[in-house]
Amino acid sequence: MSVRFDVDVAVIGAGIVGCLAARTISARAPEFSVVVLDRDAVGSGASRRSAGLHLPRGATARVRRMARSSQYYYERLAEAVPALPIHPVRMSVLASTASAPRLRETYLDSARLTPAADVPGGDVQVPDGMACWSGGGSQYADVGALTEALARELRPHADIREGVAVAAVDAADDHVVLRLSTGEALTARRVVLAPGPWHAGPAWRDLVAPLGARVKRVVALHIERPPAADDPVVVFDDEDAFLLPLADRGHWLYSYTCTDWDVDPDAPAYGLSPADVDRARECLSRYAPKLLDQCTSGRVFCDAYSRTGEPQVQALGDAGRVVFAGAANGSGYRLAPAIASQAADLLHLPRSQP
Repeated sequence: MSVRFDVDVAVIGAGIVGCLAARTISARAPEFSVVVLDRDAVGSGASRRSAGLHLPRGATARVRRMARSSQYYYERLAEAVPALPIHPVRMSVLASTASAPRLRETYLDSARLTPAADVPGGDVQVPDGMACWSGGGSQYADVGALTEALARELRPHADIREGVAVAAVDAADDHVVLRLSTGEALTARRVVLAPGPWHAGPAWRDLVAPLGARVKRVVALHIERPPAADDPVVVFDDEDAFLLPLADRGHWLYSYTCTDWDVDPDAPAYGLSPADVDRARECLSRYAPKLLDQCTSGRVFCDAYSRTGEPQVQALGDAGRVVFAGAANGSGYRLAPAIASQAADLLHLPRSQP
């Protein structure tokens, strides 16, 4: 008996990855019907809290390719719609002198790293044994607002359903049935699963379990000091941390590596703890002691990380009709266009311009 399909492709998750996946699918196959489902609102999860920093680098060849294509995508998007909340920012990189060969390998040519005597502005110092490079090719975005803008553009081409959770995913050889919180059953030819840190949700836990993705707590401090218009993002490469001037918000953001793993994304401690502040200040004190007194607020949320350090984009189950797109290791915004493109590849859609 033939299956009656309600939709060609269902995208679960309306964050930056999910909305870009739906946008890519609609561009490549405009004849396809697409629905985007989210239990909350568009861009309300990790996308809402993301620092939204794009750096032109990658620790592996695959991530560098993804960073390069994503950078090109965002540049074209910003040129086409200048009002989008995508903000170019200069870049300074601090690293130990022994790290210079690694920097040449991990940063893209578009970074144009050149040695520099110091960091512009005077707030960040270069400690002994460290070196400074200046460069470009970086930008940051208000990811929540950008996701909402993408969804607004997408609505004439796709059905976006907010406040609709997926209670079960039943994948068969030739179709996928989604059981929705509204009581409906939606039959799709294929599904893109872009759940962010909610990858272990009960509706798809068995499908995703073989990936081995983990959830980590993310902490960033807000430094309540207005940045100057030409202040650069300062990357502390050895610490995997950065100091980002959010000129549009009127303060700085300091992101550092938190080591709290396997947390529940539905029950995060949103408030900063004394331990959070102490760990962040300890690292920041080596580079920018002048800013310590302004570390009075911040943001706490969760994100998904893979076992390999690379985003996970792959077909799940025996039939491969569910495609997982995520676990980007804190680089969901930075690599989202490439993740979306790879997910569309697995749906066997034709390539076209984004």
